[in-house]
This record gives sequence, C-alpha cells and structure tokens, in this order.
Amino acid sequence: MGMGDSQITIELTADEALVLSHWLEKLQMTDLSRVVDDPAVWAPIHRIAGTLDKALPELFAPDYDRRLEAARQRLRPED
Repeated sequence: MGMGDSQITIELTADEALVLSHWLEKLQMTDLSRVVDDPAVWAPIHRIAGTLDKALPELFAPDYDRRLEAARQRLRPED
C-alpha cells in the first residue's frame, strides 16, 4: 500500500459539517480559479462535499436556512 492510499478520518460536529457543506457548495458553484490555483485540490474538495451531503439530512429540511444560520452563530468566535 503506497503513501497515497492510506486513509485519514476527519471528525466534525454537526454545526461544523453544516457550515462547511454550505461553503463547499458555494465554492464549487463559483469560478474559483482565483482561489483554487491547483486543479489537484478539486478531487478532495468534491469528495468532502459529497461525503457531507450524504451525512447531513438537514440539507433537505424545510428550515435549512434557519438551521444553517443558527450553526454559524454558534461557531463564530465571541467578540
């Protein structure tokens, strides 16, 4: 098994997953050649986004926007 085959597991809270999923979706829908300067980076971005989509039933909740905003508020550092 080569170095590139070993697996890495990342654990996120539900709030982190929701906020990251939304951001990754925006990232994928924008022209981000400015931000993503190496096409190799898209492979892990798509994989993370796909995994989050499968793991987050909230994405299809009718009150998704409210849940997303609540998660953002909880994650923002206190001023």
